[in-house]
Amino acid sequence: MSRRSGILEFAVLGLLRESPMHGYELRKRLNTSLGVFRAFSYGTLYPCLKTLVTNGWLIEEPGSTHEDALGAPLTGRRAKIVYRLTAEGKEHFEELLSQTGPDAYEDEHFAARFAFFGQTSRDVRMRVLEGRRSRLEERLEKMRASLARTRERLDDYTLELQRHGMESVEREVRWLNELIESERAGRDLKGSASGGAAQQDTTTGSTGGLPRNGEHSATDTPGDTAT
Repeated sequence: MSRRSGILEFAVLGLLRESPMHGYELRKRLNTSLGVFRAFSYGTLYPCLKTLVTNGWLIEEPGSTHEDALGAPLTGRRAKIVYRLTAEGKEHFEELLSQTGPDAYEDEHFAARFAFFGQTSRDVRMRVLEGRRSRLEERLEKMRASLARTRERLDDYTLELQRHGMESVEREVRWLNELIESERAGRDLKGSASGGAAQQDTTTGSTGGLPRNGEHSATDTPGDTAT
C-alpha cells in the first residue's frame, strides 16, 4: 500500500467515524471541507472504499433513491450506497490515531492527522506536533546550509524563491511552537482550559493551518520542496 493511499484510507475512516456517507459526500468532504487532499477522481476513492469493505472496516448499506418533484422514487435509478464504519473499523482508526511514527510528521500525512486532532488524545497530539517541529527544524537547517553553499551561483529570483521557502518553514515552526505551548498549558486552540481534544474548524481556507500536498507552510503559502 502506498503512503498516499494509506493517508486516504485514514481520512475516509475518520470522516465515516463522524457519520455514514455515500461516495459523493465523502469525495466532497475530502476535496473541500477537510482540505487535506487536492482534487482526485472517483477512480481513486472507490478502490479505497472497496479495500476498506473487504478488510471489514466498512459496510455498504442502500441509501435513499432519487425522487421526483413530488417525492416519488424515480424508476430506473439505483439507490446510492452509504458507507458505515464497523466496530472493527472504529477500532482500527483509533489504532491509527495512536501511532506517532515518522510518517505522521510528513507534510500531507501530518495535515491529515491534524484534521482529526479533535479525536486524538493530548499526549499523542504532543508527540505528533513535536515530531513535526523536529522534522521542519532539520529541513530548515539543510535549506540554510544549501543556500550558504550556492548563494553566489544563484540569480536574484532563484535566491528570493529559496528565501521564501525558508520563511514558510520558519512560520510553520513558530505556529507549531504556539500549538505545543497551548497543549502543555492544557488549553484548546481557542485558549480556554480544556482537558479534552482541541476543537477547531480545520478546513482549508478557514484556518490556513493545514499544509497541502507539496506545500510546507501552515499559513497556506507555498513552501520549500526539499525533503
